[in-house]
Amino acid sequence: MVISEALTPVALGPDDVPGGLALSDAAGWNQTADDWRLFVSQGRVFGCRDGAGRLVATAAALPYAGGMGWVAMVLVAQEWRHQGLATALMKRCVAYLQSVSVTPVLDATPAGAPAYERLGFEAGFELARWDGLAPAAAPVSPPVREAARDDLAAIRRLDAEASGCDRHLLLADFLRRDGSRAWMTQDGAGFVIARQGLRATQLGPLVAADEASALALLQTALTNLRGRVFLDLPERWTTLVAWLAQNGFARQRPFARMALGPAPIASVHDRLFVLAGPEFG
Repeated sequence: MVISEALTPVALGPDDVPGGLALSDAAGWNQTADDWRLFVSQGRVFGCRDGAGRLVATAAALPYAGGMGWVAMVLVAQEWRHQGLATALMKRCVAYLQSVSVTPVLDATPAGAPAYERLGFEAGFELARWDGLAPAAAPVSPPVREAARDDLAAIRRLDAEASGCDRHLLLADFLRRDGSRAWMTQDGAGFVIARQGLRATQLGPLVAADEASALALLQTALTNLRGRVFLDLPERWTTLVAWLAQNGFARQRPFARMALGPAPIASVHDRLFVLAGPEFG
């Protein structure tokens, strides 16, 4: 679709962060101004303005070193929906990621998946968002400690091994934000990061050697957090899914990992137990 003549296509810059945040807030999403700044500074965000200069649609592309790039923040103001804007902006994200030689990847809701399939995206594994209040959970073995500044190199390495791409800029951004915290297993084989969101603390990524270690990291983090928590994890981790359900968390909505072209979207996640979020993978 050609974008309506009533709208002006734009590439977002730092001054557009408030407009992007207004769109995601209106949609009930959890992203913060920090998230929007990250997309603008490290990727490309395409959008449309109406005649009054108001940002009414966006889509973001965030390339990672290692051959994959994320498509996210596909948002359209209520009065401009069902006019093809999301698809048009999605295509711009795909073209940008392909121009820098990375495979476009995204986490799709059931409503969005058919549109992505029409663009050639193929589904990989299933995941879901869980929503609940941080319980006073007693950590289990193996022991976990709070991460220190000099753990960043180890966190970067562990995340790259689990996710299949180098996300050090993303991880560093998460860790330097106000209110962010991180924990590691004592053996240095796993970590989890918690960061503030607009509506809840976002837990993830969580990388561990096995599901028992992942549960220890999860319980330690939740013991040290307060209030509402979101986390996104693959459906295959049945022990974690059962523990969340037993401790008051609700399965909010499902997603499907999808990729346009060759990407290790189903096979490299043997140690990635909680994602950074559908917008980051």
